[in-house]
Amino acid sequence: MDPTAPKETPVTHEVAPTVEVEKKRKSLTREYLEAIVIAVLLALVIRTVVIQAFTIPSGSMMDTLLVGDYILVNKFIYGSEIPFTNRHLPGIRQPQRSDIIVFRYPQDESRDFIKRIIGAPGDTVQVRDNRVYVNGQLLEEPYVRPGSFPATPSNHCSYVYACEPIVVPPGSYFVMGDNRDNSQDSRYWGFVKRSKIRGKAFIIYWSWNGESHWLRWRRLGRYLP
Repeated sequence: MDPTAPKETPVTHEVAPTVEVEKKRKSLTREYLEAIVIAVLLALVIRTVVIQAFTIPSGSMMDTLLVGDYILVNKFIYGSEIPFTNRHLPGIRQPQRSDIIVFRYPQDESRDFIKRIIGAPGDTVQVRDNRVYVNGQLLEEPYVRPGSFPATPSNHCSYVYACEPIVVPPGSYFVMGDNRDNSQDSRYWGFVKRSKIRGKAFIIYWSWNGESHWLRWRRLGRYLP
């Protein structure tokens, strides 16, 4: 062996695997972060554009909707809201009479209300003798809670709106709750503007009776026409 010959550097396999493991860990962490970010973005898009969940906190829509019902609202059908504006994307159709809608409460837009459309733009609405008339015709309302209106007609009208025939303005809607004796609606605070409607309620996906702590099985999956 020639002592003047250059010595070979010993080969070791200890460093390379360590670097490779660290790279794999960084790559795996990045993949998880990317998946989480994508999932969050998709959830925000779906919530903003397609479907949003709401819960029912009051009895104004009884017996159609009960306190403790959890509903899904279709935001796509009327045209989804464009964030930070009062504009909507093109929808499948316009809101129409008998639709159950979620909207921004006109007197406090930080709150969401849910009611049923009674009058569309151009309709003439009047509440007389405890009955609702639209365009001069008595409105058939099988969804109204039994006993909501007094049985005996009265000439006295305590509503701010609709005691006399009132025409729904363009781009606005007249809404009422199905539980007429326990509903703050268009009779008291006026019309809902089209730009404030968030979507149409279409299904009950969960229902919980908070008083008896019992799941209402029969209401799960109930479709709201």
